[in-house]
Amino acid sequence: MTYLDELENRSIFLIREAYSRFKNMALLWSMGKDSTTLLWICRKAFFGQIPFPVIHIDTSYKFKEIYEFRAKYSREWKLDLVISKNEEALKSGMNFRLGRFECCNALKTETLRMTIKKHGLRAILLAIRRDEHGIRAKERYFSPRNIDERWDYRDQPPELWDLYQSGLTGENHFRIHPMLNWTELEVWRYIKREKIPIVPLYLARRGQRYRSIGCQTCCASVSSEADTIPKIIQELETTRVSERSGRAQDKENSYTMQKLRSLGYM
Repeated sequence: MTYLDELENRSIFLIREAYSRFKNMALLWSMGKDSTTLLWICRKAFFGQIPFPVIHIDTSYKFKEIYEFRAKYSREWKLDLVISKNEEALKSGMNFRLGRFECCNALKTETLRMTIKKHGLRAILLAIRRDEHGIRAKERYFSPRNIDERWDYRDQPPELWDLYQSGLTGENHFRIHPMLNWTELEVWRYIKREKIPIVPLYLARRGQRYRSIGCQTCCASVSSEADTIPKIIQELETTRVSERSGRAQDKENSYTMQKLRSLGYM
């Protein structure tokens, strides 16, 4: 068994454990490399057919390549896809020019909260990783949220000997993080091994590529000649540049990210 097998097996265990405890759950899919990898692992965990909805929180500002990828693979993989938008905020003109915190909170956090309430979800699966951002390093595999979907980063339950808290004693729901212990490099090695399809924005074109994708208004490309997955892996084995260096910095600083996540952000 390789270390990638061990990572995959642990993630499958967490996914199945969550499903055994929370039947009314869903998976968040952004079409990024991490959430697509998690979706791939979920398909393996349930022998090709995911038995719960797959939710895309759509701000309407995503790259066109993301929408094309969503259309192609939601059909090919026969997903029960739920597309959620904050139509009221969009109609009022919400966009990043009004403030990236305000935009993210309205179009992502509030949309997610409305979706959880609308569908009565008791748990959602997310593909966040501890190495991606310092604030996410405070997370747990089974992370409780209160009745307002808020995250108390100062009071996280201990997780010892693979024992995970799942008692709903007043909490509204749980966020489940099956890939919390993965690294960016491990994700790409797994994508290579499994031949997982990816949004082409990750591959270099004319000396530029994206390491992190989302809203087109908040993402910038980075200098790179890595136009294949093996080259991406080779690049990551030596780089010291942060994975989210291409994201808008006024949203990515630790204080802003912690505030967003405490309110329910992904």
